[in-house]
Amino acid sequence: MPHLSLDVSRYALLFVASLWAGAQNQLAGGGSFLTLPALIMTGMDARAANITSTVALFPGQITGGWVGRKKAGGTPSLSLRALVIISLIGGAVGAVMILLTPSSFFARLVPWLVLFATAAFAWGSFGRKPGVAAAPMRPWVAGLIQFLIAVYGGYFGGGIGFLMLAALALSGVAMHVAGATKNVLAGVMNFTAVLIFLFSGQVHWIAALISGVAAVLGSLIGARLLHRVNERLLRVVVVAIGVLLTVGLFLRQAG
Repeated sequence: MPHLSLDVSRYALLFVASLWAGAQNQLAGGGSFLTLPALIMTGMDARAANITSTVALFPGQITGGWVGRKKAGGTPSLSLRALVIISLIGGAVGAVMILLTPSSFFARLVPWLVLFATAAFAWGSFGRKPGVAAAPMRPWVAGLIQFLIAVYGGYFGGGIGFLMLAALALSGVAMHVAGATKNVLAGVMNFTAVLIFLFSGQVHWIAALISGVAAVLGSLIGARLLHRVNERLLRVVVVAIGVLLTVGLFLRQAG
């Protein structure tokens, strides 16, 4: 009975964290910073938690990309179709890579991935200068950058939105187009990753269902709050969570 109550409390915490994550993704991004530790607390290892988090957050992510698809576009050197194809391939490569990574090695890698994701999020939120004109990249350069981001997205995924915003801005894409484009491409790269994960045997389905339902509900709440909440404050909160999570993961690893 104590074990059952402990499981219930952990899943209740997962539901609340995923609800917040869904709203956070709509408002500012960084929802995986909440679902990853919550899933680890249910008892799964870091690799399974990351895979389960990707599957759980995918429905809300693909919905966001679909809603804004008409505003999305390509770069001056690459069409949107080309970027979609590159993202599909890169996401699949990243998904295969994580399945080939031993769980113990991935557990040691996670703190560094979270640190990188937090740094990317912080730079994208507070360090990037919007509206700076850029010369169009050569097609192979823009394609390679998007492929590497897609591989990272399929492998881990934290901070991909800001990495894509930065890459699209450097390619000369207007920010209002870049925002919609990165939502479409984020959903696309995780589409192939999720397809692979579904047959991997690594998804914890009860946790994924609880997290997924909560994240969708949170997305609906976040969409309603979109113009009522201080976005900059939310980004500060995401960075703070990322820093705390990074420190906690490093301490846990050291212990």
